[in-house]
Amino acid sequence: MKRIGRMKAVFLDRDGVINKYPGDRLYVTSLKKFRFLPRAKQAVTLLAQRGYKIFVASNQAGVGRGIYTQRTLDRITSKMLEAIKEDGGLIQQVYYCTHRKEEGCSCRKPKPGLLKMAAKKFKFNLENAYFIGDTIRDVFTAQAAGCKSILVLSGKEKLANRKNWQVEPDFVFKDLLAAAKFLTR
Repeated sequence: MKRIGRMKAVFLDRDGVINKYPGDRLYVTSLKKFRFLPRAKQAVTLLAQRGYKIFVASNQAGVGRGIYTQRTLDRITSKMLEAIKEDGGLIQQVYYCTHRKEEGCSCRKPKPGLLKMAAKKFKFNLENAYFIGDTIRDVFTAQAAGCKSILVLSGKEKLANRKNWQVEPDFVFKDLLAAAKFLTR
């Protein structure tokens, strides 16, 4: 099979990037609690129209903890993908780690397992990819995978906390649309 090394790929965290961040140690446990961030669907559409293959890579340990079910997560994901598609966007694949931290799996961010799964399946080089997230953990994930990191300030992390960041992202933007405009300039 031919390797597509130069494919334009971007990974998105979900909570705080695509939808409203639920808060520390809280989860989006129902369709009712899933709320798109302003401009997020527009950003995904822009990226897709400019040839980016878009993937979601997100920890969803609430499933592993029994806070909500895999079926609920699947329904939320289905509605998210449907709404994005209706706006002209396309997400190639969604990758979730539903394990609890103490399980020590290779897919829970900041480990790069989810990103590596996508790169293997879709045959692209992670060095040419971007990871857009709203936490320093996402920056560590990008580094571990060899991607460029983009931190958006639409979720958990705030610029006022920069002096406490253990690592600097490659880029920082207000939200997903600002990052998408940068990538498609």
